[in-house]
Amino acid sequence: MSQHFKIITLGCPKNTVDSEQIQGFLCQAGFVVVEDLAKAEIIIVNTCGFIESAKQESINTVIELGKYKETGICRYLIMAGCLVQKYVTELKKALPEVDLFLGTGDLPELPYLLSAMETINTTIQVTQPEKYLYEDSIKRDFGNARHYAYVKIAEGCNNCCTYCVIPQLKGSYRSRTISAILQEVNDLVQNGVKEIILIAQDTTSYGIDLAGKDLLPQLLRELSKTPHLSWIRLLYCYPDYLTEELLLTIKNEEKICNYLDIPLQHIADPILEAMGRSMNKVKIIKLLEKVREIIPEITLRSTFIVGFPGETKECYNELLVFLQEMKFDRVGFFAYSREPDTVAALLPGQISERKKRERVEKATFLQKKILSEKQAQLVNQKLEIIVDGKSLDYEGLWEGRTRGDAPEIDGIVYFKANPQIHPGEIINIQITHSQKYALIGEICDESGE
Repeated sequence: MSQHFKIITLGCPKNTVDSEQIQGFLCQAGFVVVEDLAKAEIIIVNTCGFIESAKQESINTVIELGKYKETGICRYLIMAGCLVQKYVTELKKALPEVDLFLGTGDLPELPYLLSAMETINTTIQVTQPEKYLYEDSIKRDFGNARHYAYVKIAEGCNNCCTYCVIPQLKGSYRSRTISAILQEVNDLVQNGVKEIILIAQDTTSYGIDLAGKDLLPQLLRELSKTPHLSWIRLLYCYPDYLTEELLLTIKNEEKICNYLDIPLQHIADPILEAMGRSMNKVKIIKLLEKVREIIPEITLRSTFIVGFPGETKECYNELLVFLQEMKFDRVGFFAYSREPDTVAALLPGQISERKKRERVEKATFLQKKILSEKQAQLVNQKLEIIVDGKSLDYEGLWEGRTRGDAPEIDGIVYFKANPQIHPGEIINIQITHSQKYALIGEICDESGE
C-alpha cells in the first residue's frame, strides 16, 4: 500500500522549487501526498540555514512535528535542505526524533532511501552540494493549480560575500541549459501558469559557467516567445551583471515586467568593502541612474543589511540619506546575522542586537514614508494587474498584483470582482485609494472607464 507524505517548506522560493521537485520524485515513485499532517506517514521538513532566525525556525518546526510520531501515524520524520547540509552532525545529536537527514545535493535519492528505511535506524545522506543540479526530468508537483510559478535557472553561488554561507550550502554556480528551462516553462504554461518568476542565488550570472558570458538576455528573449505566457519577472539580480543588453531586453520585451530586484546590501564604502561586495557607492549610484534612464517606468526593489560589523553611526546615516534620495519602490531590511564559518563573524566592531533592531526599525519607518508617498501618486491611475484570487483578508474583495509587485513579498491591489474573473487573468483596475502596502480600486470596463 502506498505511503502518504507531507512536505513543510521553510525559507525562500528556491526552497519552494526544491520541495515541489521532491514531491514530484515521491509521487512518481508511488508515494501519495496528503494535506493533513495527522494522516502523513512521512513528514519532510525542507529547512533554511541562511541566518540564525531561519535556523531556529527550522529546528523548532522539527521539534514540533516530532509529536506526530507519538500521536499520529507518522513513521518517518525527515529533515532536508540547507540547515542539514551545514550542521548534520550537530542536528543528529540534538534531534533523535529525526529518521533521515538529507543534504542539498541528495534530494533525488529520497525515494530510494525511504525504501531502505525499514532496515536502518537513522540515515544521513549528505554529499557535496555540486552533485545536484535541478532539472525537470521529473516534473515538479504543485499539488494545487497555480497561475504563477518560480523557475530556478541555476544552483549555487560564486560570489564571496563575507557574511554569507550559501556557497557552503549550495556549492559553486551551476546554470541549467536554456533548452531545459524553456521546456519546463512550456510545460508550466500548458498547465495554466501565466506568470514565471526566474530565481537563482544570483540570476544575472546565468550562463557564465556555460558560455563564458551572461546568457540571461538570450534566455529572456527565448522565454518571451512562449505562447500564452503573460508575465516574466526577475528576482535576485546581482548588480555586477546588470548589463545594458539585459536592461534593453527588459525594456523591449512586452512580457518581461519592468521590475528589478537588486540586493545592494549597503551603500557606505567601508561596509561594502567589509562585506566583500565588488561595487562601491559611486558605481552603485551610476548603475541605478542608468537603469532608470533606460527604463524610466522601472520598479526597483532592493535589500539592505543593517548593523553589519563596523557600521558606525556615520555609515548608517549614509544609508538613510541614500534611501531618501534614491526612493526605491520596494525595500527589505535585515539585521546582520553573525554566521559561524564566515569572514564577517570574525570582524571587529560587532554591533549589539538591540542596536541592530533599532536601526532596522528606523530604516523601515523611513521606507514606509517613501512608499506611502509613491502609493498616493497612483490614486486615480489605471493599472494592469494579474488576478491572484479572493482576498483572505477582506470578505467580498479579490486581490491581485501590478507588474511592480512580486508575489508574497510586495504589495497587493484589492478590488470588487464578479464571478467571471479567474486567477491568472490580466485586467485593468482604476485605483481609488491607497493604504500601507496596498492599493484599492475598481475594475475598468472594456472601454477603460
